Amino acid sequence: MKKHIITSLTILAASTAFAQSPVQIKGTFDKEFIKPVKLFKVVEGDMEEIASAQPQLNKKFGFTFYPEYEGFYAIGSGTTGSQTENNIFYFKPGDQLEFIISENNYQLTGSNNSKENQILNRWHNEVTPIEQKAFNWMKVQSTFVDFFPDLETVVAKANTFTKNNKSGNSKFDSRLQDYIQWDLAANATNFLNTPRSAHPAVEEYADYYKNLTLAKFAKNASLVYQTPWANRTLNAISFVSRRAANIPPGKGITGLQQDMDFLPNDTLKGDAILSYLARQKDYASYKEAADKYQSYFLTASQKKRATAIMNNMAQLKSGDQGLNFSFPDNNGKTIKFADLKGKVVLIDVWATWCGPCKAEIPHLKKLEQELHGTDVQVVSISVDEEKDKAKWLKMIKDEQLGGLQLFASGWGDFAKYYKITGIPRFMVFDKQGKVVTIDSPRPSSPELKQLLEKVLATK
Repeated sequence: MKKHIITSLTILAASTAFAQSPVQIKGTFDKEFIKPVKLFKVVEGDMEEIASAQPQLNKKFGFTFYPEYEGFYAIGSGTTGSQTENNIFYFKPGDQLEFIISENNYQLTGSNNSKENQILNRWHNEVTPIEQKAFNWMKVQSTFVDFFPDLETVVAKANTFTKNNKSGNSKFDSRLQDYIQWDLAANATNFLNTPRSAHPAVEEYADYYKNLTLAKFAKNASLVYQTPWANRTLNAISFVSRRAANIPPGKGITGLQQDMDFLPNDTLKGDAILSYLARQKDYASYKEAADKYQSYFLTASQKKRATAIMNNMAQLKSGDQGLNFSFPDNNGKTIKFADLKGKVVLIDVWATWCGPCKAEIPHLKKLEQELHGTDVQVVSISVDEEKDKAKWLKMIKDEQLGGLQLFASGWGDFAKYYKITGIPRFMVFDKQGKVVTIDSPRPSSPELKQLLEKVLATK
């Protein structure tokens, strides 16, 4: 569904025959710093933004939309990747929601809020003491000493909450207990997986964690697919479970196999494989896992995603032609990748604000000196934003950086093409401009020099 950003009211066209009456949402964004408020839907256990509204000077915003399904949605100023600054609601055709988003909470207002959202609001008020400590950890300083007792208190309340809160909507009422269990798991795991001034030993974990297993939460793919941030929570449960079982995380395909061993559901195993494949930075690692586990792609959606990842990975294969980028250098001259044909090219993707990038500079300078007089061309491509171009130019001068210094003006098509989501990234291309590797060792590793010498020696 196409996303629209407007000032106060976002209207989404009906996309399914299911939608008969729109959901109407009126809100007030009562925070010091005004941000766009987004509406999210659940797509196979992940969140997808479907609309955004900019609060007005009176802090009011609103949405009118036709729900694609009856179930859980989220509204807030956060991201698709985390529950932080987002709140979960339940919508069916014709529902109305009126609420205020405050600094650390939300409150329902008006008299037309559905019974389902009144119940979710009551649950939210119960879980807020641990949610603030788990997700708002940068502002609310907490350790396991105070968190674990609060967690056990909320868990005890959860056991009777559904009995005392019935909406009359059998679909919602049957899903409420599952939703509560997922919400508890999200808070409990996010607390352990975020920085704290003190961390508990496994033997100090609260009793709640003893039953926190993927076997319990990953039995039903359909339930996972309908739950907000379910995949994120499953990953967090896996991490905590491994720690509790003293199983160190494996690297590469070994780590993937560990994930598979923990998951009891084949459809969810397929999703885990697809997530792994999408993260790979070289074709060989991708192909190793794709060939071994492709039988787990069971649904039409998984097969479609697998094909898309395969097509995307093809451009990263060793021997394929590199992207013919074109960027200005520090003197304003445009440099194209094609201009470098006949050279073994080492590309360094970096930024002035990146600490690990700057830590590699002395090693890169040393490597350049050692390979001086050979056909190796070092190309440093900055992904600094345009506003920081002067800072980039100053650093080139102050640090006396060598090689070709190019400016990409942010994370554009180059970064997307090579799936660069973190820096520094080093890549090697042969004299014909073909990929050797798009994720090489760093200059601080002797393996990079050995690789470059091997490519130089290749006829």
